[in-house]
Amino acid sequence: MQRICVIGGSRYFGKLLVERLQAVGHQVTVLNRGSARPPTGVEHLVVDRNDEAALVAALGSRTFDAVVDQVCYTPVQAAIAARAFAGRTRRYVMTSTIEVYDPATAALATVPAGTPVPEETVDPATWLVSTDLPWHDEAYLKAHYAEGKRQAEALFTRADGFEFASVRSAHVLGGGAQEFTGRLAHYTERITQGDDIAVHAEALPTVFIHHEELADLLLWAATATDFTGPVNACSDGLLDVRDLAAIVAAGTGREPAYQTVAEGGTASPFSFDRHYAMSNTRAKQLGFTFSRTADWLPGAVAEALTASAAPAA
Repeated sequence: MQRICVIGGSRYFGKLLVERLQAVGHQVTVLNRGSARPPTGVEHLVVDRNDEAALVAALGSRTFDAVVDQVCYTPVQAAIAARAFAGRTRRYVMTSTIEVYDPATAALATVPAGTPVPEETVDPATWLVSTDLPWHDEAYLKAHYAEGKRQAEALFTRADGFEFASVRSAHVLGGGAQEFTGRLAHYTERITQGDDIAVHAEALPTVFIHHEELADLLLWAATATDFTGPVNACSDGLLDVRDLAAIVAAGTGREPAYQTVAEGGTASPFSFDRHYAMSNTRAKQLGFTFSRTADWLPGAVAEALTASAAPAA
């Protein structure tokens, strides 16, 4: 049994992670602002992680084997957490994102065209950290989401007091109504209704992960391995927007219709005009086994269709 603190953990794969940690016998503490209560038997600390004094007071004398930070978006939040948890945990795991590799938001190391990018493409040890940017401004943070994640990883990487790992998640799908972004529902609804799907003229592939698989990987990263640094989390198999739409169409019994957007125009979710895929080789070498996207995506589509047909609560 290990003592695990999950920061966030109130919805989607974070909630599932808490349930799975508890199910395998770990002692779990959930720390959030009180938006949702954790399962019975899970310790709940209600505090704003952005308030350093309140965070330290809420933690008291507690120590942990590992912390899983689901909701760190800026280097300012990372700096507060690094100070609060220094010497209080052996291991700190941050949930990061595929968006750290987005060439539209950063000049990245050169990778051959069409090659899924490895972790070293964005090395947090060398990334510039600027805590004096307006990270507290919601509009600024929304526009700089990828950079906030890159800088948060960079700050934790340089922190003392614990070993640090980041899990760079692919686009997460599955869970029906739990999938709160609505990106898969965009496709099920438009195809069912016969509406056009806006795509780029030459849409390029990306990678996905099922929400249950991501919860399993986070559990593994926190409790079953001692790697440090970033690791990419994506199921096997690249899909472009038309591949995705074809799987959705098979579930709906209708053919998808497309509308090509002009260069620079707004396309549907997961239609990319730039190569946007990660390599999961490092995680496999460390011992994690991934599923294939093509195997679980039809079930995720079925869940989305069921959720869209359910009457509003």
